[in-house]
Amino acid sequence: MRAVLVAATGGITLAFVIAWFWRSAEMEHATAAYILGIVSLLSGGFLRRHCFRQLGASFTFDVRVAPAQAIVDTGAYRFVRHPSYTAGLLMGGGIALALGNWLSVAVALVPALLAYAYRIAIEERALLTTLGPAYANYMKRTTRLIPFLI
Repeated sequence: MRAVLVAATGGITLAFVIAWFWRSAEMEHATAAYILGIVSLLSGGFLRRHCFRQLGASFTFDVRVAPAQAIVDTGAYRFVRHPSYTAGLLMGGGIALALGNWLSVAVALVPALLAYAYRIAIEERALLTTLGPAYANYMKRTTRLIPFLI
């Protein structure tokens, strides 16, 4: 979790610095980018709350799997294995997009995406080890972050 927190917080902080100092990377349609960024931020926040409700006590900030843990495959989890991480990327990307600077978007998203990829690898290994074939079947039916794509 530390990797995600450092990458996301550091990336967003750096995105603000870049937006302030590197005006050459400003987006042509700043107002549209701002509106899209706010919509992305709010959508990510709502999705994250949805994930808290869907997982209940199984929502933890560290990677922890109980042998009797049920696989949640309702709501957003019907389509995506890690919608909470999708939400985090939507929120971070939304903040950076609202800044109206292409370089800010890249600096906010790339480190966060790498950190989430690292965490997903660890988490899925733990889930497969503990929950076995039931989780493997769930993996076959869903994508990691974006419905029907990734």
